[in-house]
Amino acid sequence: MERKNTKRVPSFRKLLRTSQIKLDNKLKNKQYKQKSAAKKYRKEQKKLREAVRDAISRKPFPLEECKKKQVAGKWEEKEEEVALPLDMMDEDDLQLMEDLAQKASFLTRDLSSNEPVHIKKRKHESVIEKYEKVPRRLQTEPEKELIHLLPIKDKSGIIPQAVEKPVLNVAHDEEEDAEEMEEAEDTNEEPLPILTPEEMAAQRRQKLQERKMHIAALASAILSEPDNNMKKLKELRAMLMEQDPNVAVIVRKLVMVSLMEIFKDIVPSYKIRPLTEAEKATKVKKETQKLREFEEGLVSQYKFYLENLEQTIKDWKQRKLKKSNVISLKAYKGLAEVAVKCLCELLVALPHFNFHNNIIVLIVPLMNDPSKMISELCVEAVKKLFKQDKLGYASLGVVKVISGLVRGRNYDVRPEVLKVFLHLRIKEVELQKDSEDIAPKKKFMTYKEKRKNLSRMQRKWRKAEEKLERELLEAEASESKEKKLKLHTETLNIVFVTYFRILKKAQKSPLLPAVLEGLAKFAHLINVEFFDDLLIVLHSLIASGDLSYRESLHCILSAFHILSGQGDVLNIDPMKFYTHLYKTLFSLHAGGTNEDIGIVLQCLDVMFAKRRKQVSQQRALAFLKRLSILALHVLPNSSIGILATNRIFMQTFPRMDLLLDNESQGSGVYLPELEEPEHCNAQNTALWELHLLQRHYHPTVQKFASHLIAGAPTEGSGALPLDLSQRSAAELFETYCMKEMTFNPPVASVTPRRKVMSHVTQDNKVAIDVGNEPNWENYLGLLPAL
Repeated sequence: MERKNTKRVPSFRKLLRTSQIKLDNKLKNKQYKQKSAAKKYRKEQKKLREAVRDAISRKPFPLEECKKKQVAGKWEEKEEEVALPLDMMDEDDLQLMEDLAQKASFLTRDLSSNEPVHIKKRKHESVIEKYEKVPRRLQTEPEKELIHLLPIKDKSGIIPQAVEKPVLNVAHDEEEDAEEMEEAEDTNEEPLPILTPEEMAAQRRQKLQERKMHIAALASAILSEPDNNMKKLKELRAMLMEQDPNVAVIVRKLVMVSLMEIFKDIVPSYKIRPLTEAEKATKVKKETQKLREFEEGLVSQYKFYLENLEQTIKDWKQRKLKKSNVISLKAYKGLAEVAVKCLCELLVALPHFNFHNNIIVLIVPLMNDPSKMISELCVEAVKKLFKQDKLGYASLGVVKVISGLVRGRNYDVRPEVLKVFLHLRIKEVELQKDSEDIAPKKKFMTYKEKRKNLSRMQRKWRKAEEKLERELLEAEASESKEKKLKLHTETLNIVFVTYFRILKKAQKSPLLPAVLEGLAKFAHLINVEFFDDLLIVLHSLIASGDLSYRESLHCILSAFHILSGQGDVLNIDPMKFYTHLYKTLFSLHAGGTNEDIGIVLQCLDVMFAKRRKQVSQQRALAFLKRLSILALHVLPNSSIGILATNRIFMQTFPRMDLLLDNESQGSGVYLPELEEPEHCNAQNTALWELHLLQRHYHPTVQKFASHLIAGAPTEGSGALPLDLSQRSAAELFETYCMKEMTFNPPVASVTPRRKVMSHVTQDNKVAIDVGNEPNWENYLGLLPAL
C-alpha cells in the first residue's frame, strides 16, 4: 500500500501541548520561506527577460544554414564512415531526430564529440547557448498557509477547523506602488495655491493647535497608565524631530518640556539596573515580567531623550546645521536654552536615577559658557543640588567634574564655577568618634524598674534583648554615619586640592577671591599638617599688596578660622593679621565698600569673641575706639552691626567702661593715626561718638547708642529689647540692609494738620477759616484795612 505524502493536520491536543513561542517560530519560518521563494522566482524571471532582450537584439543564424554547416563538418571529418540510410531507421527514431532538429540547443551542440555540453569556455558561448543553459522551472504556487481555528466537537469527536491564509500578490503590489508613484509625481507637478500672509498665519495657528492637542493627549495617556503606554511615549519622543518648518521650533520646545515633566512624574524612586543573563532566563510571574518590560522601556526612552537634548546643545555650540534640518541656526539658540533648562530640572529632580552622572558631565562645562543666561541656569541648578543633597553622592560627582574642568582649562574659568563650593552641605567631618557617641540614644529600663515590674526570668531575657538592641543600633548608626563621613571627606579633599593648586600656581587669577572665600568657610576642616604652610601663604598674599580689600579680608578670615578650630593646639601669634585689619578699617565708607562690612563683622567675631583669652586689653580698647569712629561714616545697617560688636566688646572684656569716662588713665595721648593697636594709647580717650549717634535719624542706631552710653547693661531701663539683643552683628547687618531701597522700620505716614486762621470781615467781625491751606485772597484783601 502506497504511503500518501500528505501533510497531516495537527490534532487539537497536540496544539494544546505546543507552546505559543514554538507556533510563532514555525509561522515565522513559513513566512520567511515563502518570501525567499518569491524573491528567487522574481530574480529568475528578471534574468530570463534580460536573456530574451539580448537574443532579440542580435540577429540569430538561420536554422537551415546551421544544419548544413554541422552536417558538412561531420562528413568532412569522417569520410570513411558509412552513412546510415534513412530507410534503415525506425519511424520513432526518425520522428525523434526531427523533433530535436527543431530545438536550438540541439543545433548548437557538436554531435560528433563525446564531451559534455558545459566543457566549452564561457567567452565562446553565444546568447542562445546562455539562454538554453538557464534551468527551466515551472511557476509553482507557494505553499498555502493554514490558520487554525477553534475546533468543533460533535458525536464523532473533535473536528479541527482551518482556513487558508490569503497570499498577497507581489507583482500586483509592485504595479500598484508604481501607479501611486506616478500619481504622486503628477500631483507634485501641479502648482501650489498662493496664500496671503493672513491665510498663512491662520494655517500655522491651526497646525500648532493640532500639535498641542496631540501632545496633550499623548501626555495624559502616558501619565494615566505608564505601564501600558510605552509606545505613546516613543511616539511623543519622535515628535522631537518635527519637520514642518512653520511649527518645528515651537513643537520641539513643547515636546522637550512635556517629556521632562512626564519623566519627573513616572520615574521610580530607585535606580534601574540591567538584568543579567541568568535573570533573563529565569521564569517569572506576569506582573514581574510586565514591570521588567516597563523599566527597560523607560530607561531606553529616557536615554534617547537625553541624547537628543545633548545633540541639540552640541549642534548649537558647534554652529552646525544639518542638511535635512528645517530649523534655522538662529532658532537653534532658543532650542538649546530649553534643552539646558530641561537638563537642569532633571539634574535637581532625579539625582537617584540612571544617567545622572551623564547629566552632570553635560551641565558642569556649561557653567563656564559665554552665554550669561545659560551659565546662570547651570550655576543655580548645581547650587540647588548641593543644598538638597543630604548623603553626598551627587555632590561628590559634581565636585569631581568641576575640579577636572578647572584643571583642564588651566584655571581660566569664571569665578562663579568655584563659588558653588560654598553651598556644599558639609558642616563637620569627624573621622574619629566613639561608637557610644555615634549610636542613637534609646531609653532602656533601669534596674529598679526591672526589679519592680519583671520576674527573674523576664529580667534575664530583657537583659539579653537590650544587649542585642544596643549592638544593632551601634552597627546601623555607625554604618550610615561612616558612609556619610567618608563621602564628605572625599569631597572636601577634592575641594582643598583645587584651592591649593590655585594658591600655588595661579595667585593672580580672578579665581583667588572665590578660593579665599572657600578657605574661610572650610578652614576648620583642613588637616593640621597644612596649617603652617597655609598661614605663611595667606600672610604673603596680604603683604604683597596685589589683593583687593575684600580679598585681604577673606585671607584674614581664613587664617582665624584655621586657628579657631584644630589650630588651637598650635602656638602661633596672629598679631600681623590684627594689625592689618586695624590699619585698613578706615578704608570702609558708605559707598561701594559698605558691603564689605559684613566680612569685617565676621572677622571681628572670630578674632575677639572666640579668642578672648588671647587678646590683650590695649588691643580691645583700640578696636573699640576705631569702630566707634567708623560707625559715623557708614550706612545705618553697618552702624547697627558695628555698635552690636561694640556691645560684645564691652560685655566680654573687663574695664571697657574706661572709654565712657572723661578722665585719662595712665600716661600718654591717644594717637588715632598710629597703625599699631597695642601702642596707640586708646585708654586715654573717650567714646564721644556715641553722643552723636544718639541723634542719628535711624531709631535703632539711637537705641544702640543709648544702650552703650549706659554701659551695655543686660537688665534694667538701659537694656535692649530681645529682638535686638539676641541677634548677632552679622544678622543685624543683613536685617537692616537697604538694598531694596526700603527703610527698616518703615516710616509712619504723617497726616497733615488742620490750620485754623481768623480774619476781619467787612462788617468788622472776626471770621475763622478752618482748612489745610490758608485763604490767601482774603488776607490780601484785608491788608489795606489792617
